[in-house]
Amino acid sequence: MKTILKFLVASAIAAAALPAAAALNVFACEPEWGALAQELGGDKVSVFNATTSLQDPHRIEARPSLIARIRSADLVICSGSELEIGWLPLLLTQSGNPKIQPGEIGNLEASQFVVRLEIPKVIDRALGDIHPSGNPHIHLDPRNIAKVGEVVSERLARLDPANAGVYQARATSFQQRWQAAMQRWEQEASRLKGMPIVVYHKDMSYFINWAAMREAGSLEPKPGLQPTPVHLAELVEHMKRDPAKAVVYSSYNSPGAAEFLSQRANIPAVQLPFTVGGTDKAKDLFGLFDDTIARLLTVAK
Repeated sequence: MKTILKFLVASAIAAAALPAAAALNVFACEPEWGALAQELGGDKVSVFNATTSLQDPHRIEARPSLIARIRSADLVICSGSELEIGWLPLLLTQSGNPKIQPGEIGNLEASQFVVRLEIPKVIDRALGDIHPSGNPHIHLDPRNIAKVGEVVSERLARLDPANAGVYQARATSFQQRWQAAMQRWEQEASRLKGMPIVVYHKDMSYFINWAAMREAGSLEPKPGLQPTPVHLAELVEHMKRDPAKAVVYSSYNSPGAAEFLSQRANIPAVQLPFTVGGTDKAKDLFGLFDDTIARLLTVAK
């Protein structure tokens, strides 16, 4: 009997020593939203990122492992505006999870809460991989992160009211730190104003708009289409008439086309993190903007 009692006491002590289970499972379509959820949820959330910085979020397979993950999700956070149209709908259909379906509290499309850029006036597939609802890559404007952060913290509190106070406290702390960082970034990025750059894909538009830079060309002949020799040759000629300070590409892009233009137009090729994890210094959302601005400033002189 004493042996049994000792076992029960030891088991109770061991159980008490274990960390508390996360209250909410968050399924983030892109690393930036996983990072934001972690900032706002802390140890009250368990975050899974469906993609990495080395993957093009347009082109993801609806793998069984992703379906298994989304089945247990309490909150799904994605960019929306058709960015994940090729894979997310299948995940939601196969999940059997009513809490995260479109229109439910557990489904959050970040782009629905900000002003979207580049909403096309004409919808024509001949124009390339355009998004009818506008450019979905909203996270590279720091003001959008602040706006979406307010929505995410409110959703966490509604889904887990027992910890609402924790989420509110973390939201207040994050917004204070973020606003302070934005003031610093605005000062640093003032040196980028008017700077012309060639982009790979239309994934830098929000940053360009925020920093008052200028897009001088795109390596893609049309959105979503791979660079072609003919188009790159045309870009080289264009750079002679209207030179750019740099050609930039994201961590998930092959650098070949950027390096080609760099060599022939005599402008530097700069890899940007694009999202959290895209470079060694972009370990979180703060590092994402710190490193993006720093890399662009190296060629702004």
